[in-house]
Amino acid sequence: MGRQLLKDLIAIDSSTKEGANAAVEFCRQWLIDHQLPVVLLENNGYKMLICEIGSGEKTLTWNGHVDVVSGNPEQFVPLESDGKIYGRGAADMKAGVAAMMYAMVYLKDKAIGSRIQLQIVPDEETGGFHGSGYLAEQGYKGDFVICSEPTQLGIGLQAKGILQLDIEIKGKAAHGSRPWEGINAIEKAMDIYQEILQLPFAKESSALYSFPSINLAKIHAGEVYNKVPDRCILSLDIRFLPTQKMEDILQEIKAITGEDIALHMYGEPVRTEINSPFIQSLRPLIEKYTQEPAVVFGQHGSADTRFFSAHGIPAIEFGPSGAHWHGDEEYVEIESIELYQQMLIEFALQFHKVQ
Repeated sequence: MGRQLLKDLIAIDSSTKEGANAAVEFCRQWLIDHQLPVVLLENNGYKMLICEIGSGEKTLTWNGHVDVVSGNPEQFVPLESDGKIYGRGAADMKAGVAAMMYAMVYLKDKAIGSRIQLQIVPDEETGGFHGSGYLAEQGYKGDFVICSEPTQLGIGLQAKGILQLDIEIKGKAAHGSRPWEGINAIEKAMDIYQEILQLPFAKESSALYSFPSINLAKIHAGEVYNKVPDRCILSLDIRFLPTQKMEDILQEIKAITGEDIALHMYGEPVRTEINSPFIQSLRPLIEKYTQEPAVVFGQHGSADTRFFSAHGIPAIEFGPSGAHWHGDEEYVEIESIELYQQMLIEFALQFHKVQ
């Protein structure tokens, strides 16, 4: 694994659209310099690249994002210490991207027996719609997708769906000195929120999850001190189970609140099954290189895997070990990057045999 490649990527402040585009361009030139074919795409001003090698009936897709959340200036100066590389994006997820790039170099002249498609995208941290979402819609999907999010070398098999709602609750205005003459929309909204927490969907579980989550993200209500608020908007961020359906959840909520619900954002859950032949092929490799049982888990958050899962393509999060991503002390463990790269290579070489 080329540590310098990772350090060069960390040094690019890709927390903005322009910075992410610059990181994609850097990766493009690096791949070209290593005699790999690259197609540069652009969507709504966001740049992304496709690098494909090999031939065969199956396509293994490697997907990585080079955009990062904002960080302190010193986080864009990579630091290597005690077997770790520190910096913004070190774990999330420039280490995974660097490992995939080096794996492509190793595999480019090998008889792989299948196609390996590397996708490098610019906007996962802000939703992924312009990058991976666009690629999936354009047919860049493959038969199995690995997104190199930091998973401690475990398999993020599934991910909760996203349902973000704005619910309007109406009351009755009155003078603030005579609140009993009105209906306080904020108080009414709080009662409704507590009812939502007790709905059947909120109590369900699945093999990988104990429950969905409901976050009361925002409250917009009230104008002045001396008026009973007659309107309140609750904004909820619901992360629902792969076994649940958005339509059923909305129906339960509307039974309490009525029809005044605006859908802010919806994201499909990832429903990759543990008995997938691709998972069954990958697990022994993880155990071979880590000398430990492969950890399989469900993600509470979401990643670009959801865009491929929405098309019925099995997709997982699988990447190196690290900590504190999105935090001030973000780092990745160097040894885990090296193990990860070897696993990617071996999995790619046997991918054509997976039935």
